[in-house]
Amino acid sequence: MSVTIKDVAKRAGVATSTVSRVISDSPKISEKTKRKVRKVMEEIGYHLNENARNLVQQSTKTVGIVMKNSTSESLHDPFFPEVLRGISAYCHKQDYSISLTTGESEEAIFQDVTKMVQGKKVDGLIVSYSKKNDKVVPYLIECGIPFVVIGKPVGQINQILYVDNDNIYAAKEATEHLVKLGHEKIGFIGGNTEFEVAEARSNGYKEAIRLNNLVVTEDYVRSPKSPELAKQAVYELMKLPVPPTGLVITDDLSALSVLLVLKKLNLDVPENISIITFNNTMISKFSSPPMTSVDTQIYQLGYESARCLIDEIKDPSSIKRSVIIPTFIEERESSVTYVQK
Repeated sequence: MSVTIKDVAKRAGVATSTVSRVISDSPKISEKTKRKVRKVMEEIGYHLNENARNLVQQSTKTVGIVMKNSTSESLHDPFFPEVLRGISAYCHKQDYSISLTTGESEEAIFQDVTKMVQGKKVDGLIVSYSKKNDKVVPYLIECGIPFVVIGKPVGQINQILYVDNDNIYAAKEATEHLVKLGHEKIGFIGGNTEFEVAEARSNGYKEAIRLNNLVVTEDYVRSPKSPELAKQAVYELMKLPVPPTGLVITDDLSALSVLLVLKKLNLDVPENISIITFNNTMISKFSSPPMTSVDTQIYQLGYESARCLIDEIKDPSSIKRSVIIPTFIEERESSVTYVQK
């Protein structure tokens, strides 16, 4: 039976990643550790033949990107093309190509991932979402391939490298923006709570409501699973005995759907109801009226995720870190001081 890197690591009392770094002569490993590991290699007969060297240094110079939904659905959401632009920019600097999953269902996307990994078509992957009961992330952990999640991981957080915003804080700030404008009845239209970002923003909204001593019931909270379903949420909220005067909406695409429904209901934004949304995409800038939006710096999310992944590919680390991209509110015409009617 051939001697493996794991055998060397066990005998030397170091991590397998350390052995890999010694083989590639990483400057991050001390000369003392290098001598120790190389001595063990010699003692147990692990030879740096060409096959072993190629195994360690083999590179496709390609990054895989795991889509949240089907390609067509993802590209209709202005968030994804912008995050992809950030990923592409850094990959181009490092002479890396990108490969997207193309499956039309959750299972098909997972199969795309397994083909990328098992076929050694990519050096690492960026998972563009964080979701409960997701099969992709546990599979990547099991495979040991470098990967980065855009979003706060659900479970096993210490084992996962991720890039995200502080979405609880961002939603709290968005809600308090409306509170400062005098709104007391503030509704929330979130997203599919299977995704971590939707749950975090819902929690941030609720935290702001509590901290400002506002009495808002669960009737004011809706979690539609798509922008189309957000339209129904608006009808439900506006039919309440005391409808909200302000709305926090989880993303610009859903907010655009909300604007269309409010127009049908002859409710003027911002005269009758104020709106704040998230992501600050082109939609929020060119909607009518232009919408106040939390800028999540989407391009930077993509850029940093690619940077973290390629750093990890080049020099694997045992400590997984997170990168938090700051957010800020871009005020526009959709939110104004509330005047009691």
